Amino acid sequence: MSSETKLQRQNERFELLLNLTSKITSSLDLREVLRAIAANIREVIHGDAVTVALPDTASEKFRVFAMDFPHGKGVIKEELLVTPSAAVKKAIESLKPVLFDTRNRDELEPDPHGLAAAEGLKAACNIPLVNRGRALGILSIVRTTETPFTPEDVDFLSRASGPIAIAVENALAYREISDLRDKLAQEKLYLEEEFRSEMGFEQIIGNSTALKHVLQQVETVAPSDSTVLLLGETGTGKELIARAIHDRSRRKQRTLVKLNCAAIPTGLLESELFGHEKGAFTGAIAQKIGRLELADQGTLFLDEVGDISIDIQPKLLRALQEREFERLGSTHTRKVNVRLVAATNRDLEKMVADKEFRTDLYYRLKVFPIRIPPLRERKEDIPLLVRHFVQKFAKEMQKPIEAIPTAVMKGLRTWDWPGNIRELENFIERAVLLTRGKSLEAPLAELRKTNMEGSRDVDLHEVKQVPGERTNSRNDKSSVADEYERKQRDQIIRALSACKGRVGGADGAAARLGMNRTTLLSRMKKFGIYAKQYA
Repeated sequence: MSSETKLQRQNERFELLLNLTSKITSSLDLREVLRAIAANIREVIHGDAVTVALPDTASEKFRVFAMDFPHGKGVIKEELLVTPSAAVKKAIESLKPVLFDTRNRDELEPDPHGLAAAEGLKAACNIPLVNRGRALGILSIVRTTETPFTPEDVDFLSRASGPIAIAVENALAYREISDLRDKLAQEKLYLEEEFRSEMGFEQIIGNSTALKHVLQQVETVAPSDSTVLLLGETGTGKELIARAIHDRSRRKQRTLVKLNCAAIPTGLLESELFGHEKGAFTGAIAQKIGRLELADQGTLFLDEVGDISIDIQPKLLRALQEREFERLGSTHTRKVNVRLVAATNRDLEKMVADKEFRTDLYYRLKVFPIRIPPLRERKEDIPLLVRHFVQKFAKEMQKPIEAIPTAVMKGLRTWDWPGNIRELENFIERAVLLTRGKSLEAPLAELRKTNMEGSRDVDLHEVKQVPGERTNSRNDKSSVADEYERKQRDQIIRALSACKGRVGGADGAAARLGMNRTTLLSRMKKFGIYAKQYA
């Protein structure tokens, strides 16, 4: 090599070292910076490819983070996970450069060698990216010829790796801080929304035997991390029980994150659950952290879990079993540690039989099932709930209500409350609104109108047996069930007629009946009722 050529090469390398700092500080996008640096190094060293690979936290492999390989065959590409070769392992462990070529095949593991052979690579120089005595990744310069790397090449690359390592460490630290900041910001927003949302009632109210049994089960399962499945009709207070489980668990200092699977369109549910990267789909204008990730180290409450579509169920099962997932639009696997509490008012066993719900997910959820009794099975709690709601709404509306007439309380106790506690709460709110004096004025006539025809003052205990009580014959049981279903059907028809066929919304039949829109639609399908008939 002539002196002029040697001087020119030295100038090129010196200029590259000077440009490293300016390139590293010119952009916050580390991948773009490393691509530019890789291209410059490849030209100066006369290599065919330059890659920067970083350890993958979810596996023992390395991920190709940035690459410049203009004439590659596409076998090795960015985001590819590769098993580190013996040469790479040696470089990481010794914190020193390691050379290899095809004449030294023992230095290569089978998988990396297969990739190298497919791309026609024959020689490589592996430089560990070292900062503060720790290897952050590997800088590899590869040639498709067996031209060896000179000591001058290795010395130059070692000096160039220092600023690159600092840039990588700063970028990783920035990413971690940014992720934590985003997570805290979204967690704060979520908690603020939860605080502003209506809780229904602030504490578990009642002293019935049925409720005490539920609370005993809560005390039993809460200290563990076992999955809990809450079963019960709409409006029975499943969310409140979920909160009680979280508050008595070892995760109580962390967040309880709620997701109502029925309230979110199927197309958006996966994004809401797992999150997405910017540009993952049309409308994804920013990165979003999913509820699963938000609940890390805390509790995730999946309400109406029976409404999760069949195509999302296997992804949820994997997240629960393997404790890992990927955001939409990302190949990066994230680890998560959550305690799951699920709830549904649907018959999951029937859904499994009808192939609407995965069997494996059903048994994964049904680790510790708790049945929440409907209000008609704990009528002794109605007076306590009525007083609580009267005090709550009277205080909000600044009304001096001091008494609840005995006849009103008796009327409230005899009603079956198909919408359960939610229906009772809505009814008491309406009663407080209508009250003009100090004694509660409840519109009991509204309840009688939705009762069976010709049964103004009937005690519903005579119409429907409380579960657990024995009847004298099978005919009694079937007639009670038929009568109850007929009554439910009549209620739905009256509500749809009054709402002119509207099912959802504030003025819809679902709100009028005190139940979820999906629950009403399910019952309408069961009874063969079509909303258009009443529009």
